[in-house]
Amino acid sequence: MQQSKWRTILQKTTRDPQALLAKLDLAGGGAHLSRQAVEHFPLRVTRGFLDRIRSGDLHDPLLRQILPVAEEDEPAPGYTGDPLQEHASQPVPGLLHKYHGRALLIVTGACAIHCRYCFRRHFPYADANASPQQWRRALDYLQQDTTIREIILSGGDPLMVANDKLEVLVVELSGIEHLKRLRIHTRIPVVLPERIDDGLLALLAGTRLQRIMVVHANHSNEIDGSVAGAIAKLRDVRILLMNQSVLLKDVNDSVTVLQELSEKLFGIGVIPYYLHMLDPVQGAAHFAVTEDRARDLMDQLRAVLPGYLVPRLVREIPGHTNKVPL
Repeated sequence: MQQSKWRTILQKTTRDPQALLAKLDLAGGGAHLSRQAVEHFPLRVTRGFLDRIRSGDLHDPLLRQILPVAEEDEPAPGYTGDPLQEHASQPVPGLLHKYHGRALLIVTGACAIHCRYCFRRHFPYADANASPQQWRRALDYLQQDTTIREIILSGGDPLMVANDKLEVLVVELSGIEHLKRLRIHTRIPVVLPERIDDGLLALLAGTRLQRIMVVHANHSNEIDGSVAGAIAKLRDVRILLMNQSVLLKDVNDSVTVLQELSEKLFGIGVIPYYLHMLDPVQGAAHFAVTEDRARDLMDQLRAVLPGYLVPRLVREIPGHTNKVPL
């Protein structure tokens, strides 16, 4: 069987930090790297995302999101391996049930790109049974709990799963009568737009469930013609598209950058949805923005954008029954 185009592209992801810097004419930037950070959380970046990084700029906002640097090794009080205490929220392995009416299924531990601020960078995916062979217990749980109306597919990135396996899962979910909505959280349309192929579109179009896709872009430079094309294909099959970002120091902590991001997202048909405060995951403290600064940015953003283009500023606090608006 011929390999999917997106899988062929995925095999060519950059994984060597020195090679990454060389491609970007930043060979002298090696002093900023951390071997320990790479060992704990390997570098991975797709060619498409890499092509959007400015050559010769060590402070490029896209590069900052994926480069393993020495700051990750510095201890930070309050930053842990499980900042959202997700282990305690799994009634069965791989299924998180924290909020009323919805549950989250960890479909895979794989991602096309490794973001250094990822709140699941230390998540024990092997223990969570994030594999097609072990979804049965989660499906049984969903079948039995009739209060659950919405299922969220997450990971890793759920769109890293092949179409045939993903279709089996979607068909099973569609057969659970009380489920009404299917929400997919994914960075794939931004970092690997080639993944949005005809097979994926067909299986999403074929379910009775209402479809929502929450994509993840943090900076307008992440959005190019290939991303816009992937988003257009998803819109053609009537998927509601929203974006969530993470507020990151020296990436998007400016009103100009956030305004440009909202404008560009809406221009391709994506609604700005959430702007998350950084989850305090070990190794990511150098990305933190204070709440006072975040609130000030939101005040400035509301002054220059219509309300429908202003994302909701939120923080997730373990034990709360919803995301906490700030």
